[in-house]
Amino acid sequence: MAKRNLILVRHGQSEWNEKNLFTGWRNPGLTSKGEEEARNAGNLIKAERVTFDAMYTSELTRAQITGSMILEIINQQDIPVFKNIALNERNYGSLAGLNKDEARKKWGDEQVHTWRRSYDVPPPDGESLKNTGERVLPYFNKEILPKVIEGSNILIAAHGNSLRSLIMQLDEMTEDEIVNLEIQTGAPIKYVFDDNGNISQKHNL
Repeated sequence: MAKRNLILVRHGQSEWNEKNLFTGWRNPGLTSKGEEEARNAGNLIKAERVTFDAMYTSELTRAQITGSMILEIINQQDIPVFKNIALNERNYGSLAGLNKDEARKKWGDEQVHTWRRSYDVPPPDGESLKNTGERVLPYFNKEILPKVIEGSNILIAAHGNSLRSLIMQLDEMTEDEIVNLEIQTGAPIKYVFDDNGNISQKHNL
């Protein structure tokens, strides 16, 4: 049996993605396109023939729905599912709920671009990507990675910025590289680890 697989999936398109709104810790559901992306992710993962030991997701509905739809398609709904705030999307603070174009009018193109694309400059009352990693990575390194290294297969259904934090560590990326990385909705990323806990394979499904 295949062991030490870690598959990451960003949730399908949310209702606020469609409306070009900053979402963060707000809790919209998926659009019909988002549901289709989740089903497609499930079919891509199904083709890998991985039997999962657990799924980890955030406390936000869009990631949970994506994960549960994937588990349904791969017929593994009975595995343990762990929901934790550590895997939540980056908190956009005062930007949450605002249209991105409205935010640019209010604060200016350059300032909004800095908040969105810098590594360590947070928006008002919110988190930077660096802050996000400071809660995602301790949880991942303590609760998830050891299980993978011990031989478990793990699925993580989460968010663009929480997954960026994981990929930055796993791929040993720099701050400049990670802020420019785009993670597509509903597009699984598979890592396989060797006996020593090193990544032996990575590919986008």
